[in-house]
Amino acid sequence: MFVNTQMWMYVLILHVSDSEQAVFAKDSKKFNILYLLADDLRPTLGCYSDPVVKSPNIDQLASVSTVFHNAYAQQAVCGPSRVSFLTSRRPDTTKLYDFNSYWRVHAGNYTTLPQYFKSNGYTTLSVGKVFHPGIASNHSDDYPYSWSVPPYHPPSFKYEKRKMPLGTLPDMENTAEAVRLLDSVKDSQNPFFLAVGFYKPHIPFRIPREYLKLYPIENMTLAPDPDVPKKLPDVAYNPWTDIRKREDVQALNLSFPYGPIPKDFQLQIRQHYFASVSYVDAQVGIILQALDDFGLAKNTIVVFSSDHGWSLGEHGEWAKYSNFDVATRVPLIVYKPGVTPPLSRPGEKTFPFVDVFQGTREQFGKGQGVESVVELVDVFPTLSNLAGLRPLHRCPASSFKMELCTEGFSLDDLIRIPERRPRREAYSFSQFPRPSDSIQENSDLPDLADIRVMGYSIRSTDYRYTLWVGFDPLHCRPNMTDIHAGEMYLLAEDPGEDNNVFDEFDHATVLHKLGMLPSWTESLKHHIMFLSSGLKSKGIM
Repeated sequence: MFVNTQMWMYVLILHVSDSEQAVFAKDSKKFNILYLLADDLRPTLGCYSDPVVKSPNIDQLASVSTVFHNAYAQQAVCGPSRVSFLTSRRPDTTKLYDFNSYWRVHAGNYTTLPQYFKSNGYTTLSVGKVFHPGIASNHSDDYPYSWSVPPYHPPSFKYEKRKMPLGTLPDMENTAEAVRLLDSVKDSQNPFFLAVGFYKPHIPFRIPREYLKLYPIENMTLAPDPDVPKKLPDVAYNPWTDIRKREDVQALNLSFPYGPIPKDFQLQIRQHYFASVSYVDAQVGIILQALDDFGLAKNTIVVFSSDHGWSLGEHGEWAKYSNFDVATRVPLIVYKPGVTPPLSRPGEKTFPFVDVFQGTREQFGKGQGVESVVELVDVFPTLSNLAGLRPLHRCPASSFKMELCTEGFSLDDLIRIPERRPRREAYSFSQFPRPSDSIQENSDLPDLADIRVMGYSIRSTDYRYTLWVGFDPLHCRPNMTDIHAGEMYLLAEDPGEDNNVFDEFDHATVLHKLGMLPSWTESLKHHIMFLSSGLKSKGIM
């Protein structure tokens, strides 16, 4: 399905045609969608049992929601990840591994998540960083395909890396605009899809300084595994080049690529990251309270997530740019009114704002926890099903010419019917490109033309397995028989992914199969099943 964009004009912000009103009048239970996105946020939240971070508003949301504890991004970089989950296609389908192409031209004219809701009569609105700005979204955040009106970008964002003359911050402006939009649509006959993308905790850590007081530097600790694993292949290492470009880090005169950051500086980075998370939590709380104040909480599905995680010194790495859990694992919280009993009594608010500076750590229930491994490409089909729209078909092996399909699975059964858990054996698939087997200045984010190796990673409940294979950037095609390196982590005994046991197994008998199967995901799945049987025979699992 493809939207006729000429039909959508500014007037749709508050009005729809008589025929559309008639359609929605038949179904008074049409749910609005509020999609809240953080940037570079790993599950460092109270509702994910983090002992340090103060996130009372997100924890409150989680207490009446379904909380997915093992959700993973498909590539740990903003642009590729956002295009992936907003189209429900993996990076090898969008052909976006950097920021320098627009999938509608370079890969296929794929229908996006907001576009699908728009084509079903929703007013779709974007605030802040939802699509990655620039070439990756055609310098328009994919307007008018995905959005009913041009997306909002906060005026102060252009000063993000300079002195701010406006007396405010981008995420504060995003929050104010989101509240304004909620107010404007609260009485509309038309359901809305509102996506709000926060810029934090992405660097630079420019936030109100009072949030740093929540995390005294003397209470900060280093990552539990701050050293580079001895058996980590060079191609797997993220040399955190963008962090090195900061003036304060350059002044440290660190050796490339493994030179560690001094411990006192590491503590400051961790302090500022945690403070940025609490700052985002406050913005989320303001928007959720507005949802309540405008009488929208009872008919709005709320999703809170991130585009990928962020390393805070684990494995001697910082930022993202890898296949490790700290880079690919994200929070995923889904609130569907009526599914989880609210904690409030009749007449009370579902999401009253919680002030993190009150000095008390609010204790909320954990909501409905899901341990199954899920992926961000699952969000599109999940929201479609939860909202009662026509379910998406699964994409075939080659879907470049299909505008509407999903490479994920709907998670609505895990949200609606808790007794169905655990579901089928599940895997998540992530990938990351490198320009070479050796570590280079552009190892973190090579341009497409420079990619020569791709790390394909499969994450199950029990292990993470990664193959680094040769890659043809002209055709965006891996050679699964050209194996450069590998990683295998047994999570029961090594949850931090610090001990690579890849070399402990004989892989020869399975290499032939890798080049014959229809896709890399199937290749890795079969490969890891093979290894699984070997692990069990050795008494390791």
